[in-house]
Amino acid sequence: MAADDLLDRIRLSGDVPRHVAIIMDGNGRWARQRGLPRHLGHREGMKAVREVIEGAVDAGVGVLTLFAFSTENWQRPAQEVSALMTLLQVYARKERNELKRQGVEVHVLGELERVDAATRAAVDTIVEGTRGGTALRLNLMISYGGREEIIRSVREVARRVAVGELTPEQVDDHVFESTLFTVGLPDPDLLIRTSGEYRISNFLLWQMAYTEMHISPVLWPDFTRSHFFEAVLDFQRRERRFGRVSAP
Repeated sequence: MAADDLLDRIRLSGDVPRHVAIIMDGNGRWARQRGLPRHLGHREGMKAVREVIEGAVDAGVGVLTLFAFSTENWQRPAQEVSALMTLLQVYARKERNELKRQGVEVHVLGELERVDAATRAAVDTIVEGTRGGTALRLNLMISYGGREEIIRSVREVARRVAVGELTPEQVDDHVFESTLFTVGLPDPDLLIRTSGEYRISNFLLWQMAYTEMHISPVLWPDFTRSHFFEAVLDFQRRERRFGRVSAP
């Protein structure tokens, strides 16, 4: 079905997810199937990033979070890590003005102190250059891991207790969430993972307690706006109970 027809169905089918998170998987396999080096798969995946951003804006999604580079990715060969960092710099330069035009406000979240100076400067440029956009908040998760985020938050809560800012009895969900990278954001309503893998890969472990999952067999570089719309329609067919029973 054409993308415009899918979008019409979304608009007729009920609530749109406020927050969509995506694990962009399959760049390496896409390249391998074509006898190409892995970094060309990552480069081709930039087209899919543009597709889902435009799709999210069209569908009325408020927050889009993309898993761009995990803490585990630092263990990949140095050449591939360098290529990924260079690609982030290229993306920031090429896409900043178009994202600003579309009203997309970019935030980059993760352990950015591990990122090299050139990539950090490019990241700062796209964040500053898109500040104030109201159509979509785009979170790029770079040097991010869910377990690492939780440990970081536990340390911060423990520090607050140690200095007397909090008592142990005051520590609750709201206090803990105030220390997360995603502070102030709704939890993801929908997680999309491409390439047919059934894993969450250390992504947003706290935030995805009740997130609906959509697994697409499509490799990330081939993922289009239509695939994104199909995932949203799949979400709209779900009954979300959050641990409660359905109404009689």
